[in-house]
Amino acid sequence: MKTAFFIAFLFTAGIAVAQTPALRQKQFNTENGVALSGYDPVSYFQKKPMKGSKAFTVTHEGISYQFTNAANADSFRKNPAAYEPQYGGWCAYAMGAKGEKVEINPETYKITGGKLYLFYNRFFNNTLTDWNKAETDLKIAADKNWHRISGL
Repeated sequence: MKTAFFIAFLFTAGIAVAQTPALRQKQFNTENGVALSGYDPVSYFQKKPMKGSKAFTVTHEGISYQFTNAANADSFRKNPAAYEPQYGGWCAYAMGAKGEKVEINPETYKITGGKLYLFYNRFFNNTLTDWNKAETDLKIAADKNWHRISGL
């Protein structure tokens, strides 16, 4: 009985791992197959978000990112979880407040707890301002909503 359970567990785990890139591609905010509107995710942590280059593209679990240089691409390869945006790169405020995937302005962001959060900022509506007013509660709600919506 234990052997059958273990085999079933391994089979199920294998399917989940095999589906991850396709699921991420479906759930992440990408444009022409590239995340962050082509911005270099490492550059956010250097406090100067910059557009990356096709010459320095890295694909991680189905999501492609562009980098400004080889050093940033290498940093990402070594620890992608440290640089990938939260909530698949969708607006953190909208994910927390309404559980919705909303486009972002790639230059409106916040790093909290070593994680990158992005926000909608157009037409006199900067959701980073609203996020800052209730960050703790919105983050808890956004985490739950993202898990429910994305299946990740």
